[in-house]
Amino acid sequence: MNDSRPVLVVTSLYDPTADVVIRELHDRGVPVVRFDSGDFPASLSVEAEITSRGVKGLMHTSSRTADLTAVRSLYYRRPTGFAFPHLSEQDARFALTQARYGLGGVLASLPGCLYVNHPHRIGDAEFKPSGLAAAAAAGFYVPPTLITSSPDAAHAFIKRHAPVIYKPLWNPVYQIDGVSSVVKVAEVTPEDIDDRVAGTAHLFQQLVPKTADVRLTVIGSHIFCVRIDSDLLDWRTDYRRHTYTPVDPPPRIEPALHRYMDRFGLLFGAFDFCVGEDGRWWFLECNPSGQWYWLETETGLPMLAALADLLERTK
Repeated sequence: MNDSRPVLVVTSLYDPTADVVIRELHDRGVPVVRFDSGDFPASLSVEAEITSRGVKGLMHTSSRTADLTAVRSLYYRRPTGFAFPHLSEQDARFALTQARYGLGGVLASLPGCLYVNHPHRIGDAEFKPSGLAAAAAAGFYVPPTLITSSPDAAHAFIKRHAPVIYKPLWNPVYQIDGVSSVVKVAEVTPEDIDDRVAGTAHLFQQLVPKTADVRLTVIGSHIFCVRIDSDLLDWRTDYRRHTYTPVDPPPRIEPALHRYMDRFGLLFGAFDFCVGEDGRWWFLECNPSGQWYWLETETGLPMLAALADLLERTK
């Protein structure tokens, strides 16, 4: 008998990774309801009652309706934020908070739903200081790191741990001459530090001399590990200069992965490591909504099948 329970895919209109996942699920005969929470309330509506078993009711998109009690899994990717441009500033602020805590609360409370990942757990894991602290506790090697708004503390840290790099704690997009840009990872010296550091929080981290980078993707019980060779400080700045090689992680990595994933309640995670000159893998970050499909096209690793299996709940 066919399983009619849908998979909800929550993401923006333009998301090529979600596109391939949805295509795979469709090919398997798995119903999918895709929507962007930013479409609420113009082309997305919800009617949910609170019961002793959680929420029940319906969610309507422009082309689909989902029974909230029958959702088998939810793939939470990269939805856009709520927006109410037709309202005054104060009214828009009120409407936005009601949407966030109303629709957002419903999506976070679906009975019997498998979350990949739960939006609240994503929010927890996206804080870099929390991720670094959890990584150290899990048993990963973590470079010496300072989060500070003190110029004196930054200056002393850089002198003590040189060479040191600066990383943004979050990377919003800037529009520069109409081109989308982000703040890049960069090496800093004591001479670069001035009173501007006091203007907000900054992350400084010891630069580990490396021989390569590694993107390790956890999908349910599966681990996909790819070595990335380039001559770049941050390999994400130019994908044309990469060489990709599937590798096996060192023995200490897998148990640390499980401890880290359990700490945040994640079923998916895109981990970045650098391989030091001594061969040790140094934890840099874990993105709970990171990109992964391009690695399958480069290496042939069966990542799409693993994610579709997880969302279909066959494994």
